[in-house]
Amino acid sequence: MIELQTQRLGEHEILHAFPAGKGDQPLPVVVFYHGFTSSKLVYSYFAVALAQAGFRVVMPDAPDHGARFTGNEQARLGQFWQILRGSLVEFAALRDALYQAGLVADNRLAVAGASMGGMTALGIMTRHPEVKSVACLMGSGYFTSLAQTLFPPQDDAEAVIASLAEWEVSYALPNLANRPLFLWHGEADDVVPAGETFRLQQALIREGLDKNLTCLWEAGVRHRITPAALDATVAFFRQHL
Repeated sequence: MIELQTQRLGEHEILHAFPAGKGDQPLPVVVFYHGFTSSKLVYSYFAVALAQAGFRVVMPDAPDHGARFTGNEQARLGQFWQILRGSLVEFAALRDALYQAGLVADNRLAVAGASMGGMTALGIMTRHPEVKSVACLMGSGYFTSLAQTLFPPQDDAEAVIASLAEWEVSYALPNLANRPLFLWHGEADDVVPAGETFRLQQALIREGLDKNLTCLWEAGVRHRITPAALDATVAFFRQHL
């Protein structure tokens, strides 16, 4: 049995899932980030599956998503990278709120996400060594190059792309290698190319930094989460959190 609720934590509303009766007890925590134009509620099946496995799951809405959506769909479509950076910057306050509430057991804090959320998870991993393990599903950590083709910034493109560089995996491979990292991608992804995950996998292998890397591919799968991806994510955190 699990419990699932929406509540405020820090400055924003979150989806909060945990094993029944353990809402106030310290537990290993997975912070999970949703995809672009989606919401925490749409991805709540991850919260259910991870809570059933014994974890506390905290799912925030990205800026201008879910409970934070302003209602202007067209404007949001031109703000992908600014929204991503917003989630990256906001992580520290969310982490602090979790610790202040006494919800994290033994510093067992992990981050995961899918699509834009997977990008968020990788970016957080580059700069937050306190995160114990990370799962990125159908994402990319190569922000500055991918921004040239995926939802290119509409205004001040150079400044927007430059602001992402500090979160880039390119400059932080050792920070991705010193903790367990799970990468999953459908080989036929038609939004975020599977080559983005392959590029990171190969970069870590070339540098001899793949000891903590788990990489899983699914043939014929486009830009969607499969039951196998969900199960593999839960199994990864069972082993590494």
